Amino acid sequence: MADIAVFASGTGTNFKAIHRDLTSDSRHRVSLLISDRKNSGALKFASENGIPAEFISYSNRSRQDAEQEILKYLAGSDVRLIVLAGFMKLLSPLIINAYPDRIINIHPSLLPRHPGTRGIEQSWESGDDYLGISIHYVDEGMDTGRIILQQAFHRSEVTSLEEAEKHIHQLEHYWYPRTIRSLLDSHENENGD
Repeated sequence: MADIAVFASGTGTNFKAIHRDLTSDSRHRVSLLISDRKNSGALKFASENGIPAEFISYSNRSRQDAEQEILKYLAGSDVRLIVLAGFMKLLSPLIINAYPDRIINIHPSLLPRHPGTRGIEQSWESGDDYLGISIHYVDEGMDTGRIILQQAFHRSEVTSLEEAEKHIHQLEHYWYPRTIRSLLDSHENENGD
């Protein structure tokens, strides 16, 4: 069994999909949620489902100070993987070096095209033939880490930005939990857990 920590800033739809998938499997679990927004949907969901959660404010402090606080909470748990699920902060080397090749993110475009916070809109506006998602390891750059998995669909399958966004979220909610479980299972197999 392996634990993960989820970092989320927003409504928590990917967090919910991850929790649902891991709960149905029961070999792995979400042991901690970190959110940088006090009223996030992710924090509310964690509270309603008995998942330990912490609000870490980045306001009026350095990123380093906030990340030192995050590391204190992580130190109190046996987290195998940190999963970013709509976490709208760029992590510094402080956390990345503490968890090398153990932090992953999902992005709503086919990286390296359209990194950053407007991946869906930029993919749509670009006229790219294919849109989709990228699951990748986190490094110090903005969506520049080594890609683990990509899933795509042809733009002809949707007729509007709203439809494209819905389709991308369906891909995220299906593939992200499965990729997380696969990484955790691989770690167990390698280590004989």
